[in-house]
Amino acid sequence: MNQLDALKRHTTVVADTGDFLQIAQFRPRDATTNPSLILKAALKPEYAPLVNEAIAQHRSRPLDERVDRLLVRFGCEILHIVPGRVSTEVDARLSFDTAATVARARRLIALYEAEGVLRERVLIKIAATWEGIRAAEQLERDGIHTNLTLLFSFCQAVACADAGVRLISPFVGRIYDWHKARAGAQWDEAAMAGPNDPGVQSVARIWLHYKRFGIRTEVMGASFRHTGQILALAGCDLLTISPELLARLTATPGEVLRMLDEDEARRADLPEVHYHTRDEAAFRLALNDDAMATEKLAEGIRLFCTDALRLDALVSGH
Repeated sequence: MNQLDALKRHTTVVADTGDFLQIAQFRPRDATTNPSLILKAALKPEYAPLVNEAIAQHRSRPLDERVDRLLVRFGCEILHIVPGRVSTEVDARLSFDTAATVARARRLIALYEAEGVLRERVLIKIAATWEGIRAAEQLERDGIHTNLTLLFSFCQAVACADAGVRLISPFVGRIYDWHKARAGAQWDEAAMAGPNDPGVQSVARIWLHYKRFGIRTEVMGASFRHTGQILALAGCDLLTISPELLARLTATPGEVLRMLDEDEARRADLPEVHYHTRDEAAFRLALNDDAMATEKLAEGIRLFCTDALRLDALVSGH
């Protein structure tokens, strides 16, 4: 048995890519995308006919709608391959605008439904800012399910749970990157591996809190730098993994041990924490107190905005 098949015994495996031609060989249940991943795929020659057709069909539409239609086209192709759900992201430039995020999410769902895709098979990805979480709260009430991304802190995870979002994507690799850069020459890779990895610890803490208090929001670890981080989170609800790391797990024989245990989590002695709609000031203070999360959230939004602009240029250039 290879490590990917062994991992699937403990955790739902999700493919983190817009390159749907790569997905089938790994047999994931779901897939996640973002503008950066769609841009990467759209620039490949093998996708040129699909991109050209999707853009040409709607040339008279506003640019933002043409981009959304391209995202949905990739999402529909992915859904022909995976049996579960696809995550499609709202433009990161709307990360601090609740009303605009809600409107864009509703349009994405309408575009999917026009293609015959049930809304239950789509998760709308939204940055886990305060405004994004409030947008997700509204969407969930309307039966539009959400995936809150760029999640680096415990307070973001708690606020998402209180908002009733369907799924969160707490990041591992970018937290690891921040702590490694901060430590510089003092970083000890071996000592900080596995359960000692700060990114792994962040996701494990969130997962433990959710299971202890019976929170139904799904936890999907994301943003991995190497397979050791993935294996250290075996037992997490879901893990979204790049094709490169999926291939590495497939090529490696061996068992995978469950690292996160729900029975132990339910017995954990933990304080109950909440960040409801009325707790905006407390949420912002808690996020501000976490330098890593504050920096990585801002950086992540900037990077996604840059790729959104590049995707705009690609679409408008056709």
